[in-house]
Amino acid sequence: MPDTPWQDDACSLVDAFRAGDRSPVEELEATLAAIESSDLNAFSFVDPERARAAAAKADLSLPFGGVPTGIKELEPFEGWPYTGASLMYKDRIADHTGRSILRLLERGGAVPVGLTCASEFGGLNVSVTRLNGVTHNPWRHGRTAGGSSGGSASAVAGGLVSLATAGDGGGSIRIPTAYCGLLGMKGTFGRITRAPGANTRPNTVVLGNASRSVRDAARYYDVCAGLDPWDPSTIPSKGTWERDLGTYDLAGKRVAVVPNLGGVTLEPGVEERIRESAADLIESTGMIQVDLAVEPPNLAAQWMM
Repeated sequence: MPDTPWQDDACSLVDAFRAGDRSPVEELEATLAAIESSDLNAFSFVDPERARAAAAKADLSLPFGGVPTGIKELEPFEGWPYTGASLMYKDRIADHTGRSILRLLERGGAVPVGLTCASEFGGLNVSVTRLNGVTHNPWRHGRTAGGSSGGSASAVAGGLVSLATAGDGGGSIRIPTAYCGLLGMKGTFGRITRAPGANTRPNTVVLGNASRSVRDAARYYDVCAGLDPWDPSTIPSKGTWERDLGTYDLAGKRVAVVPNLGGVTLEPGVEERIRESAADLIESTGMIQVDLAVEPPNLAAQWMM
């Protein structure tokens, strides 16, 4: 039995399951032990019994078959706490499961482990609440993991699970995944169903995931995107994001590298690392770097207004 959870991406974990190198049951036990011993405070709730039942009957033919997965606590999961990360609803239990989560479980075969911490009602870009406390950044304890999907980002980057759901209205996927060194994308509005209750949510909010690789994100969209009769804003899905990776020729395309977005203060060494990584990517793909002066307006002030 493995001593620690899988540290690569979710796609490679599925490959390991199918090859017989690991089993979903063994992986789940390693995951539960890691969560129990973790000081990240990435999870607000864990359901070992339900997770073990799902792992025992995992369908390895499915895209995420057997993969232990964290569910952001702002999304409903039937029978689990549905608190909004707020003391106001500390005793509320969900009586239904979000449609995107159902797709991840039924189409994808993911194993739900528990709820990941978020900011209260998703209103802050740090995951600190009176209900659950502080969620830490796995790269440096005591630093924020961001928010509102901070628990999901912390759990994936911290080696607890290789996949977790997330949501983004004003940076709630992009900020925590950036803080934790993961891939996070705010997809097109309507790609992922927000039902039930889609019509009561702000149109800035979309659902997605925190992942360790581009292909994990692509596979998530292949599984979860598409029309949903319960959400009139959803749009059709081509269902080939993962298959299409690497098929777009970047040679000769122009690209600008602006680490500070025209005025953001960076930690020492961060800009250097960004430029090094960008240079490697540009060289390997044949893109052409161009200079670009960026002087953005005060977007934070405009957002708050």
